[in-house]
Amino acid sequence: MKTLFRLLLAVTVLLLGYGFCQAMYIAPREATMGDVQRIFYYHLPSAWVAFLLFFVNFLASAWYIVRRTDGADALALASAEVGVSFCTIVLITGPIWARPIWGIWWTWDARLTSTLVLWLIYVSYLMLRHYAAGGQVPVLAAALGIFGFLDVPIVYMAIRWFRTQHPQPVIGGGEGSGLDHRMWMAVLWNLLAFSLLAVLFVWTRYNQALEERALEEAHAQAALAEEELR
Repeated sequence: MKTLFRLLLAVTVLLLGYGFCQAMYIAPREATMGDVQRIFYYHLPSAWVAFLLFFVNFLASAWYIVRRTDGADALALASAEVGVSFCTIVLITGPIWARPIWGIWWTWDARLTSTLVLWLIYVSYLMLRHYAAGGQVPVLAAALGIFGFLDVPIVYMAIRWFRTQHPQPVIGGGEGSGLDHRMWMAVLWNLLAFSLLAVLFVWTRYNQALEERALEEAHAQAALAEEELR
């Protein structure tokens, strides 16, 4: 497994470099927004990866509620932590992009607000996991993870359901929407690179979570044995 991890790491580093070249040098300059639009090639893939990880958390949380397996719980925790990291990138790159284009850092439109709510839900999930005590914490966290994922389709559909500061969608937006082929290539290469990076992070955190659980159980058994000797 270590060999596979190292191979995946090497491929990911190469893809991140190639994705950077695609975004900065190969994709054409956007006619209206200029070079600041190039942040799009990191903003959009980060959002897609965050959504994917929250979906993994949703599935793992549901599986944990049904089966109560340590693996599902560890996967739910790992995917939520990494998902929050990518969602944070979305919330940082969005205002950086918006400031020179809209003239403002932030506005409480439907997509921005629903994305912030999504981030807050999963931050709450992590706080519950790390600071609450009790045997029911994983179950409560799983329920929160399932509930939190309901906001993902709201974020995605917000620009279709509501009038927002965001422009009309470039993906499936109807006649006149879409991207230049070279722009699409930059998006897809960076999406692939970010997805593999997320896999590496989740893989690492998943194994750490399992080791932490095994260590906690070992300490609990040792404490119980010591108590019995007394």
